Amino acid sequence: MFLKNAWYVAATPNEIDSSPLGRQICGEKIAFYRGDNGVVAAVEDFCPHRGAQLSLGYVCEGKLVCGYHGLAMGCEGKTISMPGQRVGGFPAIKSYAVVERYGFIWVWPGDKALADPATIHPLEWADNPDWAYGGGMYHIGCDWRLMVDNLMDLTHETYVHTTSIGQKEIDETPVATKAEGDHVITSRFMNSVMAPPFWRANLRGNGLPDDQPVDRWQVCHFHPPSQVMIEVGVALAGRGGYHADSKFKASSIVVDFITPETQTSMWYFWGMARNFNVRDKSLTAQIREGQGKVFAEDTAVLEAQQRNLLRHPDRRLLMLNIDAGGVQARRIIDRLAAQEQQPS
Repeated sequence: MFLKNAWYVAATPNEIDSSPLGRQICGEKIAFYRGDNGVVAAVEDFCPHRGAQLSLGYVCEGKLVCGYHGLAMGCEGKTISMPGQRVGGFPAIKSYAVVERYGFIWVWPGDKALADPATIHPLEWADNPDWAYGGGMYHIGCDWRLMVDNLMDLTHETYVHTTSIGQKEIDETPVATKAEGDHVITSRFMNSVMAPPFWRANLRGNGLPDDQPVDRWQVCHFHPPSQVMIEVGVALAGRGGYHADSKFKASSIVVDFITPETQTSMWYFWGMARNFNVRDKSLTAQIREGQGKVFAEDTAVLEAQQRNLLRHPDRRLLMLNIDAGGVQARRIIDRLAAQEQQPS
């Protein structure tokens, strides 16, 4: 299932430098490149001449040139030129709405006429000097909705991430779930616990002791089609927890952009934005490395889960109270998908 009339993170700007990038998103094979004045463009990855992949070509003077016979493609999907040929009658290929914003390349795989960049959910930490960000991207062999489930229920941290962010108090503490329109929120607050290794390192990174009890929080925000931002942090116990003054805590936003590739594979753009000690580049690199290892553990679980589900497509899965966030998110996804399928 894909929601095509929506914005997805397609790439990071450094992936589309001097060469085009081919990437499949929501089943659509797309060629991304920088056209006139360096503005990102996106067209169907299909040369109208012989069906070659345009993304395997090159960019010349803002035109995407097919590496097979030299056909030059414009940003709107119309052939501009081809050696020795008149191209006026060449059929146009599909072009896509694409925007560079917040340090990412966003694409709208569906009806281009419906694409409004104003509907890209605002990211308060992006392009903000009071925040630092580090992240990466994984290609994962699973249904993108399994990742939404994973991120909206962090109970698994106790068992999957035993050496980094997991601790027994996570599954001992109840989780609350609520929906505000299409925005689903799950939250868990743990009081007077010892910080796990990842958060001990972050406390030290903010000049705080790592051997004292802390109040810890996890607040997950789902926005369709597949964006999950997670407020996470620890504060020295008794200093106000989530609302503590910044000098007593280390807090961040876990950034999760989930972009479907096929029915059983996805692009996962992950990262962490923080508003403490933001000029320390070594700390940014340290957090990125630690977070990358955490998400690699999730990848192994999710890919094995997908293989199991493919082997047993008719097995009914249990729905527990801890699954409420993922269940609510899926209901929103299903509703929006049904609306998208209705004839206009």
